[in-house]
Amino acid sequence: MAIIDRVELGLVNLTPKVKRTDAIQSFVSQETPMLRVFDRDGAIGTGYSYTIGTAGSSIMALLSDHLAPRLIGRDADAIEAIWRDLLFSTHATSVGAITSLALAAVDTALWDLSCRRAKLPLAIHAGGAKTSLPLYTTEGGWLHLEPAALVDDALAAKAKGFGGAKIKIGRPHVAEDVARLSAVRDAVGAAWDIMTDANQGLTLPEAIRRARHLEALDIAWFEEPMPADDIGAHRELARQTSVPIAIGESLYSISQFKDYLEANACSIVQVDVARIGGITPWLKVAHMAEAFNVPVCPHFLMELHVGLCCAVPDSRWVEYIPQLDAITSTQLAIRDGRGHASEDPGLGIDWDWDAIERLRSAKPIVIR
Repeated sequence: MAIIDRVELGLVNLTPKVKRTDAIQSFVSQETPMLRVFDRDGAIGTGYSYTIGTAGSSIMALLSDHLAPRLIGRDADAIEAIWRDLLFSTHATSVGAITSLALAAVDTALWDLSCRRAKLPLAIHAGGAKTSLPLYTTEGGWLHLEPAALVDDALAAKAKGFGGAKIKIGRPHVAEDVARLSAVRDAVGAAWDIMTDANQGLTLPEAIRRARHLEALDIAWFEEPMPADDIGAHRELARQTSVPIAIGESLYSISQFKDYLEANACSIVQVDVARIGGITPWLKVAHMAEAFNVPVCPHFLMELHVGLCCAVPDSRWVEYIPQLDAITSTQLAIRDGRGHASEDPGLGIDWDWDAIERLRSAKPIVIR
């Protein structure tokens, strides 16, 4: 048994490499709660989560005051039992972003420990469906960028073998979005995918209006066009357009994905391992999507998602947004525009603990 006898918590702030803007917000800082579990045999599992600039301290308080103390003395191999116990212990604050992001830090650490004890990489330990996936880039498609910059980034990504690029949309007038997307389509040609993301910034009538323009440009998907909790609006939009509707980064429970799938309100699932609450629920959503014949194309966290996507059969894309380079010794393995899952035991993230120590916002919190 892998009995947990110590938990260590820390927070690292990472500055984005480029300016990141979308229709409703800016990504100003990746607050990165990190959690390590130590078992009595000396094995260590490392997990993490993230914010885009706010609530990092709230996640840390939930972890240190409520969740981490419940891990002491538990068998770390009982990952499902621990996840459910922690979920129900926070019932009054679930379902919600802060609770899910805190749960994810715990759950990913437990999976890392389990993989290391089993001497298996995450991609194999969680399923072993494939070894690599195609990448698309988001890092050069932010809303403030003008057409020339979007074209340059898309052409550079195409030259590297990437299969597509995501362009943020939601400019004040649809003509602005069309001009930006048309410039990229003209440059990359017909046989290259362009994804779009409105970041919940549109009303249903405006989403329907813009979807008609997206059809003409053969857009790969229309992501988060409206507020994520409005399933009815997404169902109606899906009924009115041939453009695939993608949702998931702003959903925080398995049941929310179930409701979307049952309503035929989406055709691409973008489940985020941090925002859903960890690997344990992520896998449940991925397998549920498979039952609906809906592909999984997760949001952000490429270093972790590449292993998970290789674990399941219905994964289609991994999103390229580098963010952990400052605190890892090696980066995501990319060959011919594809992300390859690590073959090393664990989550596949090569943490640089000297860099983490330098960037921590405070001394680690140790719970025994």
